[in-house]
Amino acid sequence: MFASHDGLCGIGELAEHAGVTVKTVRFYSDRGLLPEASRTVGGHRRYGPDALERLRLIRSLRTLDLPIAEVRRILDEEDETGSVLEDAVAGQLRELGSRLRVLRWREAALRLVQECPPGERADRLRLIGAVTTPPSTAPLARFWRSWLPPRMPARSVAAFLEAAVPQPPDDPGPAQVLAFARLHAFTTRPCPDREQPQPAAHRAGARGAAVLYAGLAEAYELAGAQLRQDREPYPGEALDGFVAAYAGAYGTRDTPDFRRLLAGQLAADPRIDRYWELVTEVITPPGGRPEPTPGSAHDWLLAALDAQTAAAA
Repeated sequence: MFASHDGLCGIGELAEHAGVTVKTVRFYSDRGLLPEASRTVGGHRRYGPDALERLRLIRSLRTLDLPIAEVRRILDEEDETGSVLEDAVAGQLRELGSRLRVLRWREAALRLVQECPPGERADRLRLIGAVTTPPSTAPLARFWRSWLPPRMPARSVAAFLEAAVPQPPDDPGPAQVLAFARLHAFTTRPCPDREQPQPAAHRAGARGAAVLYAGLAEAYELAGAQLRQDREPYPGEALDGFVAAYAGAYGTRDTPDFRRLLAGQLAADPRIDRYWELVTEVITPPGGRPEPTPGSAHDWLLAALDAQTAAAA
């Protein structure tokens, strides 16, 4: 391949064949990625025939932004399964995805500031400045943990948080960034109302609350299907499951008297409607149809229960 009588080439010829600078070849050689075949009496590097292909591979891997350590592992891989390369590429894709997510959030936040009236910019800057990038849902989880009954089973807590805490979209619009920032502010501000009487779920105790929330999750899913069809609240399977969840948690039967009592208890529960309004804005893509949330499903079911008990009275 090389013109010399011994089949070797100098650093300049190798650099020319590979289309890189001598400095680049020296850099990879000094880091052990590109071994030299020998050196001349004067100390000049000489490279063998495989050096060109190896150098081209190094360049390709570095073009993919793989770190030097990963490149070395790939070059040193003895088997030909390609597992080291696959793992390195997968890791790089994950890292790139995280960086892109950060950039998309920053872009949407910049557009949010750019598009808002001048008088609102200071407030919006304050809101988005309090949120990490990428945004963390930890404050929202802490907010709900303060409302859940103490000593509730960890699995039940995790299932509840999965339903109640929205995941920030990977590619948000400005409105979604603003909604998440407001949601963050809502859940982190001092809230004296949290010292008020707790929701009806707390009366069931930790174990009862776990049973209750599991039943409510099924009822909310059924109610969500009705909300997607723009159905008005009405008694049916969703409401029956809703009431059965409370009856099971309290260890009582589903009777007309229990339904009237439950309607009164739920009407007196602390309200966090603003939380669910903001959740809807966070999870709804620009121009998309609002998706049901546990909050909107609960309101639909409570309205159905109120209508049924009023009609029975």
